[in-house]
Amino acid sequence: MARATLIGFSAVAMWALLALLTDASGQVPPFLLSAITFAIGTAVGLCARFVMAKPAAPARIPPVVWLIGIGGLFGYHFFYFTALRNAPAVEASLIAYLWPLLIVVGSALMPGERLRWNHVAGAVLGLGGTVLIVAKGGGLSFESRYAFGYAMAAVCALLWSSYSLLSRRFAEVPTSIVTWFCAATSILSLACYLALEETVLPANAGQWLAVLGLGLMPVGAAFYAWDFGVKRGNIQVLGAASYAAPLLSTLVLIATGFAEPTWNVIGACLLITAGAVLAARPRLFSAGRAAKGGAGA
Repeated sequence: MARATLIGFSAVAMWALLALLTDASGQVPPFLLSAITFAIGTAVGLCARFVMAKPAAPARIPPVVWLIGIGGLFGYHFFYFTALRNAPAVEASLIAYLWPLLIVVGSALMPGERLRWNHVAGAVLGLGGTVLIVAKGGGLSFESRYAFGYAMAAVCALLWSSYSLLSRRFAEVPTSIVTWFCAATSILSLACYLALEETVLPANAGQWLAVLGLGLMPVGAAFYAWDFGVKRGNIQVLGAASYAAPLLSTLVLIATGFAEPTWNVIGACLLITAGAVLAARPRLFSAGRAAKGGAGA
């Protein structure tokens, strides 16, 4: 379980590159960018199939799994883009980023899972750190005229948390199925681009490299790692630790000169780290006791 949790957290680390690579990709409209990057993400899955050992005979995939997977990947992005079109980015992003907390709380409904106080407290601390990061020390203003956009952001949070939790219910379904979720998301995003957006392609090789990077990692390998993690890892710890994504993203922007370090970043770092440690507290302590026992032996 510890290995699977770390693999799942690698998705969070890759999502930290999302802001930097998206900014570096130029002015490509969101649905077109989604169509291109999810096509690359599909190629990641297809390549993995070729380099891995010969797979066993494919199992029958229940229709509901297709609904969960495509609804999770495409639905989240569709409603997130819609939220950003109809509400201020800061408030919409914060509402959408309730999904880690919903995963932690919703895990209580999963068979064999036990929700403890430290899981919820850790997720709440992580949410507080995310508020510091996203709001950048400024005030939040939830105005009624943006109610539709806020509602779309709430749908985002519900969709991604539901996708993550329900994926665990179908742990027997191989992670390779994500390849086809990515393919469907790419096709549906292309349809939305053709219906809603003007064509703007990357202007130079650097922007194309950024698009390639997006498809390989945050919109590619990350989804495979997340699927493996939520199916076989500690989903409460993963949920609380997911609040590290906006922090890591900000640290990447600072390291590359696109943002300045502030006290908000330091405060967010403390809150999110404390939240992740608190959520993982029983396992950290049990691992420490096991290590001491082994050394004594």
